[in-house]
Amino acid sequence: MEAPRFVFLSLLLLLLTASISSAQLTRGFYNNVCPNVEQVVRAAVTQKFQQTFVTAPATLRLFFHDCFVRGCDASVLIQSPINKAEKDHPDDISLAGDGFDTVIKAKAAVDKDPKCRNKVSCADILALATRDVVNLAGGPFYNVDLGRRDGRISTLAGVQHNLPGPNFKLDQLNTMFNQHGLSQTDMIALSGAHTIGFSHCNRFSNRIYRFSQTTRIDPSLNLQYALQLRQMCPLNVDPRIAINMDPISPRKFDNQYFKNLQQGKGLFTSDQVLFTDSRSKATVNLFASNEKAFQTAFIDAITKLGKVGVKTGNQGEIRIDCSKAN
Repeated sequence: MEAPRFVFLSLLLLLLTASISSAQLTRGFYNNVCPNVEQVVRAAVTQKFQQTFVTAPATLRLFFHDCFVRGCDASVLIQSPINKAEKDHPDDISLAGDGFDTVIKAKAAVDKDPKCRNKVSCADILALATRDVVNLAGGPFYNVDLGRRDGRISTLAGVQHNLPGPNFKLDQLNTMFNQHGLSQTDMIALSGAHTIGFSHCNRFSNRIYRFSQTTRIDPSLNLQYALQLRQMCPLNVDPRIAINMDPISPRKFDNQYFKNLQQGKGLFTSDQVLFTDSRSKATVNLFASNEKAFQTAFIDAITKLGKVGVKTGNQGEIRIDCSKAN
């Protein structure tokens, strides 16, 4: 009987270790070393947001791209002198500089206080800045558990196959999000962040010019909207041209994204499929009709996202400079 008992105790220890690891993220993690960290980050982010609205979608997207690759460890911020870091991968190359700049400015503001200097991780600053830009853009305020440590590794290879693509179908989306402990509802709620996002034309041009051998325009795309997109994105368009993902209220974090899907105005295939696939349609309809339901689901989803693969305790480090390992 001893062997089964040993196995049981080993499993129990494993479960306890796992729960302790996630429990190390706590609400007031910096209370004793940098009690004003949230207010300092908020002030820096607000100043940056007032300078340019791009701060909001850029920071939010940066957080998502960070967490999905190596966990929420700010590895996406690391720069490589030979362009071999995460941020140099084709899937990350379009990350707007304003997101990086937001974290850099918030980190500088925190480190101005001698008590806080080099005590707060870049990963935690990014998590707080993300919460703040969502709220500043009209979205909900939510509490952020802290205690993340910064990773030391950032590679091109780490990005490969770890980020959802604009042409993903529902099964592909669910598989990728499930790998990070996120449900279909979480995935749909996080997709709602596209209410303030923007995209370059090459990410969706196949839907308006060459959908198939027999059909030029994706039939799931609203025809009038498709023709508007063609005007904004002519063939051989300047690759720097960016298009709002929400054509109705692109500067407000609201539930308009889901209303757009109901009208065939999802910019990516991976957006519109949430409405055209019967398995996810009911959730889209719920979020479109009930903004509070969307906000509640979004808070739950982004809180879960912020705990993906976190480094805590003695793992990782507190980076002195967010752009490089110590």
